Amino acid sequence: MRKYETLLLLSPELAEENRQEILDTLSGVLDREAGKLLETDQWGMRELAYPVRKQTRGFYVRLEFVCQPKTVAEFERIIRITDGIWKFVTVQLDDAVAEEEAA
Repeated sequence: MRKYETLLLLSPELAEENRQEILDTLSGVLDREAGKLLETDQWGMRELAYPVRKQTRGFYVRLEFVCQPKTVAEFERIIRITDGIWKFVTVQLDDAVAEEEAA
């Protein structure tokens, strides 16, 4: 298993329950694919460096998780088809994760 981090830019027009629903869906994808969500860090509403979809603000969320490399493709596929997520980036943090951290 490897450790990854994904930064999501969500629409500022989403209500709190809609944002939580998106995060629950993404967590469910990881659970289904034998991965584990380690940390969810909600950065909140921030000003954007440039307009995205004619908006100057966006809601940022950072997800840290462990999974197999093939799971990242499915995770990103779900992100791409989810309404309300404007942009995302996923980076690999560690090549191998200790079993106790992944458990």
